[in-house]
Amino acid sequence: MATKLSVNLNAVAMLRNRRDLPWPSVTGLGRIALAAGAHGLTVHPRPDQRHIRFSDLPEIRALIDDEFPHAEFNIEGYPTDDFLDLVEEHQPEQVTLVPDDPAQATSDHGWPFERHGNFLKPVVARLKKGGMRVSLFADPEPEGLEAARATGADRVEFYTGPYGSCHSDSEKAAKELEKLGKAADAAVVLGLGINAGHDLTVANLAPLVRRVPKLAEVSIGHGLTADALEYGMAETVRRFLRSCEG
Repeated sequence: MATKLSVNLNAVAMLRNRRDLPWPSVTGLGRIALAAGAHGLTVHPRPDQRHIRFSDLPEIRALIDDEFPHAEFNIEGYPTDDFLDLVEEHQPEQVTLVPDDPAQATSDHGWPFERHGNFLKPVVARLKKGGMRVSLFADPEPEGLEAARATGADRVEFYTGPYGSCHSDSEKAAKELEKLGKAADAAVVLGLGINAGHDLTVANLAPLVRRVPKLAEVSIGHGLTADALEYGMAETVRRFLRSCEG
C-alpha cells in the first residue's frame, strides 16, 4: 500500500495573508489537492495566526466532510489548553503534537520523549478519548522511541529537515536517509506507526518511501506549494503521489 499524502496548507495561507484579500483560497486549493488524489489536508494553526487562521478550520472540516469524506484532516500544534480546545472543536482525524515555541518560524526538532513523557501522556489520552489518532513529532533517532510509545501515541512523525537540506549533496543525503531508516525500523519493532515531514520533495520522497516501506503518511507543504506555482496544484499532487509509490 502506497504512502498517503497530506497536503499542508500553511504556505498557501501565508501567501493569502500578505493582503487583506480572500485569495489564494485555502479551501479552494485544498479542494483541488483532494480532487487530484491527496489523502488529506494538514494545518498548523499558531497562536498569532500568521498563516492558517482559526477561521479556516471549520471551512476545511466542512470541505472534507461534505465533499471528500474519505480524506483526513490533520492538525499540528503545541498542546496548550487553547490548542486542545481547538482540535476538540474541529475533530481532525489526526492530531500531530509538536514541541514548538510559538515564535518559531517552523517545526525544526522533535520531542525529547524521556523528559516530556509525563507531560504528553495525559494529553495523548485526552485526544484519543475524543476519537483522534495522535502522532508525535520526533527526531529520527531510535533512542527515546520507547518513551514515545509509553505516552500512548499511535504514531511518530519523523522530522526530515536534515534529509531535505541535503538536496545538493547526495553522499550526505544517503547518510541522513539511513538515519531515518534505522529510526523507522526501531519504531516498527515497537509497534508505532510512522509519518514523516519537512522539506520533502518529489526527488527525495521516493528514496524515503523505498527505505521506509511502512511509512504511513507524509505531510508536505513548502516544497509542494513551490512546485504548485510551476505545475499547478493538481499536477503537483499527482507528481508527489507518484513519488509516494517509491
